[in-house]
Amino acid sequence: MDSINAQQTEQNHADLTGTEAVGKIKELVKQAPTCFFCTSLEPGRPFATRPMSVQTVDDAGHLWFLSASDSKKNQELARDPHVQLLFQGSAHSDFLTIEGSAVISTNREKIRELWEPLLKTWFTEGVEDPRITVIEVQPYAGYYWDTKHGRMVAFAKMAVGAMTGKTMDDSIEGRLKV
Repeated sequence: MDSINAQQTEQNHADLTGTEAVGKIKELVKQAPTCFFCTSLEPGRPFATRPMSVQTVDDAGHLWFLSASDSKKNQELARDPHVQLLFQGSAHSDFLTIEGSAVISTNREKIRELWEPLLKTWFTEGVEDPRITVIEVQPYAGYYWDTKHGRMVAFAKMAVGAMTGKTMDDSIEGRLKV
């Protein structure tokens, strides 16, 4: 039996590097600013995961988070800085996985830059809360699944494909190297 990709009449794979990869990361994180932030990535063992909101993605493709200095996550990162971030923007597109290395700092200027009032829920003393740390995730690999022409076109192609029995998937996927 042929794979679904063998039935595909359109190009559905594109690896991206450099500024194209950074652009795709920014685009998909904008669609899904909350990810599963995974630590303790030991082979054969379940990894630790929790939802985290990306505060920003910079022009180098680094993802920035705020975290509590006394959190289990920060303790895990102190032992092993390798992370995996998992994003899902919708039920059918905007998927992204990032593998990277996390750097924790207490850079007060960066904390002020990334601060937003809702964060007071976790940092009750506000932007000057001494427990706030910055986590910078520097990606070294990633993979994405997205639509080529937007959700409406993708849905229309899926509907026509279902009616005709022909693969008309509008998806595209590929490796990311920043």
